[in-house]
Amino acid sequence: MTKEKTSRHKGLTPHLGAGYFSATTAGEPQLVNRTHGAQGASGHRCQAIRRDTERRYPEFFQPGRARVALRRWQREHWVLATGCVALGILVATIIPGFASAMREQAPEAARETLVLPLPPAPEAPADLSADLFVRDGAEQWTTVTVKPGQTLGNLFDQQGLSARDLHRLLAHPGTGTALTRIHPGDQFAFLIEPAGTLRALQFDRDESTRVVLSLERDRVVQREIKRDLQRRVRLASGTIESSLFAAGAEAGMDDAVILELAKVFGYDIDFAQDLRTGDRFSVVYDEVYRDGERLRGGEVLAATFVNQGRRYSAFRYRFEDGRTAYYDAEGRPMKKSFLRMPIEFARISSRFTSARKHPVLGRVRAHKGVDYAANSGTPIMAAGDGKVSFAGWQNGYGRTIILDHGRGYTTLYGHMSRLGKYKTGQRVRQGDVIGYVGATGLATGPHLHYEFRVAGVHRDPLKVTLPKPEPLPAQELARFRLQVAPMLAQLELLDGGGQLALAR
Repeated sequence: MTKEKTSRHKGLTPHLGAGYFSATTAGEPQLVNRTHGAQGASGHRCQAIRRDTERRYPEFFQPGRARVALRRWQREHWVLATGCVALGILVATIIPGFASAMREQAPEAARETLVLPLPPAPEAPADLSADLFVRDGAEQWTTVTVKPGQTLGNLFDQQGLSARDLHRLLAHPGTGTALTRIHPGDQFAFLIEPAGTLRALQFDRDESTRVVLSLERDRVVQREIKRDLQRRVRLASGTIESSLFAAGAEAGMDDAVILELAKVFGYDIDFAQDLRTGDRFSVVYDEVYRDGERLRGGEVLAATFVNQGRRYSAFRYRFEDGRTAYYDAEGRPMKKSFLRMPIEFARISSRFTSARKHPVLGRVRAHKGVDYAANSGTPIMAAGDGKVSFAGWQNGYGRTIILDHGRGYTTLYGHMSRLGKYKTGQRVRQGDVIGYVGATGLATGPHLHYEFRVAGVHRDPLKVTLPKPEPLPAQELARFRLQVAPMLAQLELLDGGGQLALAR
């Protein structure tokens, strides 16, 4: 065999098997079929093809292996199918929720509002404020404030009302005084018919009583409305810089409370000459309210006043019978036998002296009293309880009042413009108005000439020393301490504490 043929057969050896060639290369054994000859060679080739095919596709020639391969295929597909089903279930579960979350929310259904009728509201109470009068239904009242110099007749004329209706109201029992003695600032409310006739009139008889007078044919019907008053306690303190009124106003006190404070300490302090810059006061007082509105300042409940370094204290005490009076911390009455000044807030124009040049006579002579300069018509008060021993004209003194207070004490009040209502022989009480400032007699201007005599001897009213009044009895004193203890605590708070104490 040639070399070329050997190479071609060598390339076929892997497919035909080792027995087909005797040798592939030099030195390799050749395969020779010596038994079958040509037919044997063909059989070997078929066998080689079978073996090759069986090696490539054994499942077709080995049934047992085919069944194993089939079972393996079934298991793999069942696993795949199970996974697909599980995935499908998971998708079916997640996708609807996700789709619902992504879906726009449907708009809310429209709401319908039903209008339900409300029960009738309770009838509002009548308005009883200080400047608004009772309103009956839709009726309109006309409120009028009295001006200085006006009378009720003037108010009726302004409203175009008849004098006949006014006379009917004045003739009604119990209304004459309230309707004739009116003051600036008082208010009246008129209910007038469309025809111009008066139907009703309203006014305040006092702070706690409102009166409604209705004209019904031939009679007057009266209705009273009670109005509750409330008192609220206030605290104030101040230091004198220019005047008592300026310090009180800066502390929030009105004039009425300031005047009351001066009256309380008026027996011990002469506010005309004793007041000094730096003097200070502390006050516990009340204010009067009605229907939530402030009407006025009330009464001084307790107070301290430091005048020129000396401390005075006063407490209002209410007795079991309703009487009230002021006492100091020892339970002694603040009200002394005599007022320090018989006139309020006047200026001393001339003092007590044994040698003074008379402004009218022009010569030196004794001035046996104190002169208080004040406007003409200023009220003059009785310095103490007593009896009028003289009321008339005296040379030099002009119109004069002399009071006898007993125990040898007398007081004289001169240069009055006019005398008060008291006549000789009548008794007066401390603080009663006995006359008015003037310039009668030997006087160059309006002032009060005030003299104080003890057993007929002239004494300086500004320096005379009077005995202290007796304190409250023991049983009353115990009640006094109990009543004023809260006010004492409030004063100590205002004063910085610890400077006041009640006598034991």
